[in-house]
Amino acid sequence: MSEPRPDRRTSSPPTGAPPTAVELAADVRSGRRRAVDVVEGCLRAIEAANPTLGAFVVVDADGARRAAEAVDRAVAEGRDPGPLAGVPFGVKDLEDCAGLPTSHGSLLYRDGPPAVADSPNVARMRAAGGVPVGKTATPEFGAVAITETAAWGTARNPWDPTRTPGGSSGGSAAAVAGGLVPIATASDGGGSIRIPAAFTGLVGFKPSFGRVPVPGNQPSATAVVGVVATTVADVATHLDVAAGPDDRDRTSLPAAAGSWRDAAETAAVAGLRARWSTDLGFAVVDPEVAAVCEQAAADLVAAAGLRWAPGPVDLGDPVRVWSSSGVLDLWMDLGPGMWPDAAPSLMPYTRIPLERTEHVEAPRIAEIWKRRQLLDDRLAALFAEVDVLLTPTTAVPAFAAEWPMPSRINGQKVHPSMTVPFTMLANLGWQPAVSLPAGFSSDGLPIGLQVMCRRHADATVLRLARLFEHARPWPRLAPPLA
Repeated sequence: MSEPRPDRRTSSPPTGAPPTAVELAADVRSGRRRAVDVVEGCLRAIEAANPTLGAFVVVDADGARRAAEAVDRAVAEGRDPGPLAGVPFGVKDLEDCAGLPTSHGSLLYRDGPPAVADSPNVARMRAAGGVPVGKTATPEFGAVAITETAAWGTARNPWDPTRTPGGSSGGSAAAVAGGLVPIATASDGGGSIRIPAAFTGLVGFKPSFGRVPVPGNQPSATAVVGVVATTVADVATHLDVAAGPDDRDRTSLPAAAGSWRDAAETAAVAGLRARWSTDLGFAVVDPEVAAVCEQAAADLVAAAGLRWAPGPVDLGDPVRVWSSSGVLDLWMDLGPGMWPDAAPSLMPYTRIPLERTEHVEAPRIAEIWKRRQLLDDRLAALFAEVDVLLTPTTAVPAFAAEWPMPSRINGQKVHPSMTVPFTMLANLGWQPAVSLPAGFSSDGLPIGLQVMCRRHADATVLRLARLFEHARPWPRLAPPLA
């Protein structure tokens, strides 16, 4: 008989756990730590744990050391490197980082040339003193909620390596929850920040669409970029660094009037109307997940002084609206001649949706857009009644690390996408939303609570997240791997 698994539900971070990104930056800026020492510590952690976790697909140790040395020189010369001074971070492998290849998790790009420039998100983090250490794993083109590819293999959850860290920011979540780096970039076109955060016990904040610019007038009308981290302050500090307009992105929003980190501490939320929904009127949810999240929602309402606004939530089926878009909301970087010629090299979860929608005709396109408009109307009606919508982040805890995703919940047969049915709504409506650690399943796996507000109310989401963090502190990291 094998030894019983340790009960991790009440685990605390290991003694000497790495400090937060905010704490590290403060220490480096003050001279209490050297950036080169911080980076060396992360490189050692990556060397020790990455063979098990598969969180990083490329590590740039020499580049990270050079960047850290530059930060230390700035401090020695009396210059302020910025609010992320010396903070090592991972870069999701859908996002460009100068000098490193962007493989998109695909065999089509695995051996491609290095990027010549940073994405705006990475550039702003680097300008704020952040130190990129490598690229983190993602499913091919960020298409699904499980991080397994033919190009790089399987990313695994630090809470239980037999389970997935989720997707599509699975490598970033595994890297942060495993203590390899304090923060990592992430992106979210249907839940790809919040799902991994829920599965690994992290804070996963999806900003309003356009809050952090994405260059090239991106073809997707749902995808945003952000980070996963262990605290609300780290997430808000990232937004202070990365948010703001960029003329290369016509959807980018104006700069905020004040600091997002300040908003997380001071934004007025008392008296806002909150509604809890176990299933959004259509989903099948693991009863244990529902119970943990409902209690967490009640605790948040009490801690923030919100008012319950009970009532139904009937938005149709956002998953169907999201998944029917196919090539009409494409964030896959398919170059000339790749489709359909390269179809045999694609993962099934990438290839099949393209096959289903490659010959969509005008009437079908019109029907898809009408569904999206109807959802917009329903969301507007909902947020006329409430200010805050609370749901589970996912319908189940983290499932097996290997494909396929499960097709049963509580004994009921479902489409695999129904394991993660709650997150797509905020992408379709451009709302800000966050996943917060709500508790644990009976076998010690993290469960996430999703907090969603009306479009552009990012400050409200951050404030609610901070109040929840204060009321119900969570273990920042997974316990050390055996």
